[in-house]
Formats: sequence, C-alpha cells, structure tokens
Amino acid sequence: MRTRHLRPFVLGVAALAFAMPAAAQVAAEAFQDMAWRSIGPYRGGRSVAVAGVATQPFTYYFGGVGSGVWKTTDAGQSWNNVSDSTYGTSSVGAIEVAPSDPNVVYVGMGEHAVRGVMTSHGDGVYRSTDAGRTWRHLGLEDSRAIARIRVHPDDPDVVYVAVQGAPYGPSETRGIYRSTDGGATWDRVLYVGETAGASDLSMDPLNPRILYAAFWDHLRQPWEVRSGGPGSGIWKSTDGGDTWTQIEEGFPSPMGKTSVSVAANSDRVYALIEADPKGGLYRSEDGGTTWTLVNESWDIRHRAWYYIEVYADPQNPDVVWVLGAPAMKSIDGGRTFERVRTPHGDNHDMWINPTDSDYVINANDGGANVSLNGGATWSTQRNQPTAQFYRVNVDNRFPYYVYGGQQDNSSVAIASAAPGGIGWKDWYAVSGCETAYVAFDPDDPSVNYGGCYMGQIERWDAATGAGRNVMSYPLLPAAMQAREMKYRFNWNAPILVSQHDPDVLYHAANVLLRSTN
Repeated sequence: MRTRHLRPFVLGVAALAFAMPAAAQVAAEAFQDMAWRSIGPYRGGRSVAVAGVATQPFTYYFGGVGSGVWKTTDAGQSWNNVSDSTYGTSSVGAIEVAPSDPNVVYVGMGEHAVRGVMTSHGDGVYRSTDAGRTWRHLGLEDSRAIARIRVHPDDPDVVYVAVQGAPYGPSETRGIYRSTDGGATWDRVLYVGETAGASDLSMDPLNPRILYAAFWDHLRQPWEVRSGGPGSGIWKSTDGGDTWTQIEEGFPSPMGKTSVSVAANSDRVYALIEADPKGGLYRSEDGGTTWTLVNESWDIRHRAWYYIEVYADPQNPDVVWVLGAPAMKSIDGGRTFERVRTPHGDNHDMWINPTDSDYVINANDGGANVSLNGGATWSTQRNQPTAQFYRVNVDNRFPYYVYGGQQDNSSVAIASAAPGGIGWKDWYAVSGCETAYVAFDPDDPSVNYGGCYMGQIERWDAATGAGRNVMSYPLLPAAMQAREMKYRFNWNAPILVSQHDPDVLYHAANVLLRSTN
C-alpha cells in the first residue's frame, strides 16, 4: 500500500465538519486567522460590461461576470477593483457613467449572456457619486440580469435600466425601469411578458426623450436555449418612457434576440435581429418608422443567444459595429463589414467616446481592453486577475501547484508561492482546454489528464510537452441528437485519477467510465 503525502488543501468549515466524526469537529475559531490571497494568473476573465468618461479620455470601467467592477485612469495600463467592499454579488451586467457628471456611475448586476455555466445572478443596481470610491445599493434586487443602463445627458438623476431578468424561468420583474431621483424610487415603464426580457436600450443622442427598447423572449433550459417568441421585438418611446409603441413595419416574424442603436443623426437607427429567415442587420432612415434589411451575413448574427450586439458610432452615422466571436466594423452603413482584431475573441460590449470615436473600450471573454486609435491597437489584458475557474486540483510538490481550466482560455498549473511573488514565470498551460478538470497522481503530476468539450481528454506529458487524445470514444458528437450519442458528457465532464492506483482513470458521462491502462 502506497504512503500518501498530506495534500495542502484548504477546506471550508462546513465541508470539514461533514467529513469528520462528531467528536473530531473543528471549531470555527480555528480558521479566524486564515485569509484569502490571490495567486493569479493575471490574465483577464469574461466581461460583458464597459463604460468610459467622455471628458477624461484615459478613465474607463469594466465589469467582470464574476469579479465586480474595475477602474483605470491610465487607459488600461493598470486596473483597480472598486466594488469588492460593497457589492453583494460579483456578476456585472451593465455600467454607465452620467454624461453630465463623471462622478455619477451606475452599475447593473447579473451577466446577460445566458451561458449554462453562468457565475451567479445579480442583486440589482448600485450607484456611486464619487467616481467609484463608494457605492449605494438602489434596489431592483430581483432583476437577476441587467443588460443595459442609460442616463439622461443633462440630468444624472434620470436613469433607465433594461432588466433582462432570470435566465432559467419566468420572471415578472423584466422590463424597462426609470428613476428620476437617482434610483431612490423606480417605475417600470415597459413590460412585455414574463419570459420577454429587455436585451438592449438606446437613447437618441440628440433627443433624450426618444428611446428604443429591444426585447428578447427566451428561456435557458438545461438541455437547450429557447430563443424567440411573441415577446421579442423593438419598442419606441418619444416621451421619455411614459408611453411606448411596438415597431413592426419591415421586421421579420417571429424574432429571437434583438439589439438596437441610434446613430449620430437621430434619423438613422440600426437593429440587429435574430430570425430565420431574414435575420441580420436592419436599418431605418426615418426614426424607426420603416426598416430595410441591409446585411444578412451569418458572420454578424451567429450564436445569437450569446451575442447580438450593435453599436452605432456617435459621430459618423455610416460607421457601425457588431460584436460576436470577432468584432466587426462597417463604414458604409452596415452593407459590408471588416473584422477588427481584439486581444481576445467572444466580444460582448463596447463604449465609444461620444466626442472622439478613436477612444474605445471593448469587453470580451478575455477581459477588457482600451484603444486610443479606433481599434488599431489595444491595451493588455494581462493585468486583470479576473479569470473564472470551473474546478481546482492540487499536487504534492513544495510549493504545491494549483490546477484548473480557465474559462475561454487554456488550462493552468500555477505555483502557490514563489520568491518575490507569483508572476508569469510561475504558471503554465497543461492538459485540456477551458472546461478542464485536470487529473493526475499528486505525487507525480508530470503526466496529467485534462478535459475539453464533449468528452475530449488530453493526456499531457511535462517531460516532452506533448499531448495526445485519449477520449473514451473516438467521436466528437457536435450537432448530434442526444439519442445518437454513445456517451453524453457535461461541459465540465469529471475526470479523476484514483487515490489508490495512479494507473486507474475515471471519467463521468451519463455512465461512469474507467480506464486501467
């Protein structure tokens, strides 16, 4: 029988108490002197919310889907967290700075891209009146996911919130909310239905009384995303939200997810529509009265439940951006698009300075990045400790290493301590991909097994740096019906090396699989 070394694992009090006999339970006081510390890696994690300050071209905010709100005053060269001491939840869905007062910042909680592996729901709206130094909670606790916030250009106390709502079930809290007293009280000014959430909100840059609200009828089930229904569409208000009219002329029916953005000249409005057929980018030249489909390319509307984001340039009505796996930019009113290289794929949000379109911040699955030249170059994402890890494992080295898969990045092995602090030299990629369970013999982690989508497993050898596929069944079941699959795997399909025999590997699908060789 092999002798196992003690593994330097920190367990929660509740888990420890559950695992130990009643007589050996440890008092909570024994853990009072323990504290969390970040071991990195300093590589950004997913973000769906960014904003900037028009009068301060180097000041920006971004919200992580699991890491709160971060602020830079040097165009992304460094970032500081400004929310951890106040917020009740960590997932950020929307950020907006009041145009007339840069000290006033509104934040809506709850990521709005309805992944099956979302971090958490949100707990409403927060407001700062001192540029992020302190915050006050403003209510809307049951909003769950907030897609957009808009603030009146002349009055920082007039604010609109687009509540997309709970992704996993019907919710009566969806809709467009308005406050005229800085969030002290709220009125819901537009409600469409219990499964129709507000996915976007755009304010006319020349007339703040004119608003366009995009709605998405959807439901995230464990086995599917239902995208589309009678509640999907676009509504318009010309009286600051008192009354609304649904826009239907020229749009396809039925529709799925929708997004809307008013151009610099007010008459032109862009709408990005999920539909089959006739989905794509629509454009109006008469303030939303009539619409024309100008681009139905699959590149700008693929994987709609995760993307469908359109942004009109605030200075040039012919310039419009569409965000998706790549960032796409058009300079001819949406007829054609060119890809704009960003530091990471899966783009979700952007803010363009209304006085100078060269100043931009972009949010994507690798964090947030700032451009001072219209997207030609960007600031780094290697200064944001905001990564999401699905699972962690540790070995018995000294100092021990921590392993896991970072969402939309590689797997990672990172030292728990290093001389002078843990830096980029102290971590490296191992087996698997972003969804990895990383499994190994803790006494000899040089060979490890990491998972990836749909039951893929990579066996990686540190001595050679080579990996090979050892999945349990040699078939990638993408686009197959579940009944046609030999095994059905979760996004994070569990992988485990036996604690009793390091040659035994377990893998969990809809059945438990084992390899002894």
